[in-house]
Formats: sequence, structure tokens, C-alpha cells
Amino acid sequence: MTKSHDLVWSNCMEIFKDNLQPATYKTWFEPIKALKLSSNVLTIQVPSPFFYEFLEDKYIDLLKKALYKEIGEGAKLEYQVIVDQGEDEMSSSASVKLPGHNRSEHSGSNGHSNTNTIKNPFILPGIRTVELDPQLNPNNSFENFIEGDCNKVACSAGLAIASKPGNTPFNPLFVYGESGLGKTHLAHAIGLKVRELHPNKSVLYVSANQFQTQYTESVRNNTQNDFINFYKLIDLLIIDDIHELSGKTGTQNTFFHIFNHLHQSGKQLILTSDKPPFQLQGVEQRLLSRFKWGLSTELETPDYLTRKAILSHKIYKEGLTIKSEVVDYLAENITANVRELEGALISLIAQSTFVTKKEVDMEMAQDIVSKLIKTSNRTISIEKIQKVVCEYFELSMDVLHSKSRKREIVQARQIAMYLAKNYTKNSLQNIGSQIGKRDHATVLHACKTVNNLMDTDKAFKSSLKELELKLKF
Repeated sequence: MTKSHDLVWSNCMEIFKDNLQPATYKTWFEPIKALKLSSNVLTIQVPSPFFYEFLEDKYIDLLKKALYKEIGEGAKLEYQVIVDQGEDEMSSSASVKLPGHNRSEHSGSNGHSNTNTIKNPFILPGIRTVELDPQLNPNNSFENFIEGDCNKVACSAGLAIASKPGNTPFNPLFVYGESGLGKTHLAHAIGLKVRELHPNKSVLYVSANQFQTQYTESVRNNTQNDFINFYKLIDLLIIDDIHELSGKTGTQNTFFHIFNHLHQSGKQLILTSDKPPFQLQGVEQRLLSRFKWGLSTELETPDYLTRKAILSHKIYKEGLTIKSEVVDYLAENITANVRELEGALISLIAQSTFVTKKEVDMEMAQDIVSKLIKTSNRTISIEKIQKVVCEYFELSMDVLHSKSRKREIVQARQIAMYLAKNYTKNSLQNIGSQIGKRDHATVLHACKTVNNLMDTDKAFKSSLKELELKLKF
């Protein structure tokens, strides 16, 4: 006696139920409806193209085994996928004998082929992930990313993500910091490492501005579904400068749905911004709350040792020889960000190669630095603050960093922390780390103590004003 489609699917569902977690079964199998059984082809209806994609990705082996048991050799499965409410259905035939299927070959319910159902906004037509350009810069690798105290947390999280994308607590990874500190480089490095370790996963880097442009184009051409569907197929989605979506309500709404789908499907998201989530203006609260689901980590201004390591790496990579005192001078005087630091080195190399035709020396470095950074506008660094404080109180840097509880040393250390908090953009944690490896609570206490002394001790206040003038010199 021939089995009905309802009976076949009911028996299959019992198999799924026995082999899956209850939440998985309820989410991915209960919404499926069996429509018909013709010969050895079972037709089922799934709620969206992403159900089809997810089932084919995660549960094809289980589907095969269940159908073989119920229908026998040569069993086939046909999907009818509801694209959107109120729109036509599309069906996609897929033989369960095959381990996977070409996702661009959807056919309409009338049987005619429709290979461009979902359009790739980067490469048209088709959505085959093997054709997708990840938009990654091969030079922005982990090998070229210098780790320091300023970026250690973000770097470690990035390596963990690269090892198990979508399967770490760092989803999404939200990296923020001032311009030129390496956010884009780190995002590319994670993407490149994922492609190296997981060549079958699709990776895509896109700036928020480019994402916005594509969305606007999809609205103009009435292809929003194609736009959304494309992005929901990405395994690792990197969106740079997410703050640029501020005030873009339509784009934010679309990204919200993309974000939800990717996150729920175990896909990885990496976002970069110039501000932490709680400081973003013009971004919907429901998006901000999701940005906080994973790890938000700051890239801080690199300290002297990190700046020196960055220069040394760049010099080695370019096959150059530059005296150590020149490298030290650049690292000490160019403190704003990595981009400015590397720009100074490039200018120095160009000056040496094309203008003076002589080896890089200190005089040349001083000339380049003076042109790049006006003394009156020079960024005040934690290193400079410590140097000025040590000179003023006639202390060595080692003594300032020591665990000594002598009154004059403690006070000098507290003043350095106070000035660092007021004249740099570093976090309390970074300030404490650079000034004697203290914690943020120590920095807070130091700032409070200095403020109290300024209110009660005129001599102390006068000394502090003198120090501030020396900093600005």
C-alpha cells in the first residue's frame, strides 16, 4: 500500500524528534509542511529561502537518512519556499542523494528555471558563495598586526573568532576607537584568518557606507528581498564604521533583520565604530542592545613600546635599515595613532630616497616630524606626561613606576594619572597600566585626591598649573 505524504513526513518527524534537541526540532522542523508525494519525490513547504539554506547546510544528512527509511532508494526532496508574505512561491528541487546543492538554481513553481532569484550586490548574477569576493586586503593580516596593551583584548578575541567563527561568546565582536588605531586592519585580519582556517565559509567585508548605498539601490530597483537574502547567506559579515548608519532608519531596520538571522543561525558578525555602542547617536535602541550581546572592546592609543614595535616591523618588512635612535625619536614624538606613525615613516623614506639621496638620520627625522606635527598642536601622550612629571619632581621613571609609598613619589604618580586623564583620550585602565601597572580604581582615587588638594592647598595648585604649562610647551 502506497504511503501518503502526511504519513511519510509524520514518520520522518519522529526520526528528527529523536535525533535533535527539542529547541532545534521546534525551530527548524515543526514549521515545515508536507504537500505531496509523487513517485519517490516528497514536496515540503518551508517558510523562507533561509529555512531551505539552513536545512541544506545543517541537516541534509539527517533528511537523507529519514527519507531513505520511509521512501527507499532514489528518494528525492522538493522544496516550496515562500519568498515573502503575499508573493509567489518558488520551489527548489534537490536530490537527497547529493551532499549539497547549487544554491543559485531555484526554479519557479511553474517549472521554469529562474537562476537570478537572489541577486548578489557585488557580483551579478547569482549568489554562489565561491564567486563572492570577500573584499579583504591581504596586507591587513594578523602577521602585520602588532599586538600591545592597547589592543590585546581585541586581538585575542579576533583569533578566537577565527578559530571558531560563530561559536564563541564574542558574537558580535564590536571594536571601537579613534581613527587610525587599527580597527579596519584587525577586521580584515580576522576575515583573512577565517578564510585560511575555514575555506568553505563565506566571508564578506563591507563598509557601512557601501551597505547603505546598496540598500538605497535595492529600494530604487524594488529588489530589497534580493539584497536581504544575499546578506543572510554570509557566514562571517564584517561591517566597518557602523556609526555611519546613524539616522538611516530604513537601512537600520533592514540590518536589524539581517543581524537577527545571522546571529540565530550561528553566523559571525564583526562591527567597527569610532564610539562604543552607548555613545552612538541616531541608532535604534533595539540595534544598540544587540551590539552589546557579544564583546565590545576598545582599541586605545598605542603606548611607546607598541609604537616602536610597529615602526620596527614596518622597517623590517620594507627591507630598510634605520638607526635605532631615529626609530626611538619617531615613536616618542608621534603619538596620535598608527596611521600617522606609518605616514611619518613613509615620508622619511621618500625624503631619503628621492630628495636628499642620503641615509636617514636624526636631522631628517626631526625635520619630518616638525612638518607633520605642529608643536602647538602636538598630541599630549602619557609618555610625555610622565617625563614632564619626573623632571619636575626630579624622579626617575623607574621610581615613578615603583611600589614605593613615600609621600612625594605617591603624589607625583597621582599627578601623572590626573594629567593623563585630563589631557589624553586613554581609558582609566590604560592610564593605570602605563603608570606603574595600576588598575582603574587607583587612577580614579588619584584623580579624586588631586582635585581635593587643588581645593585646599594653594601651593599644590600652583605646582600643578606649572606642570600643565610645561606640558603645553
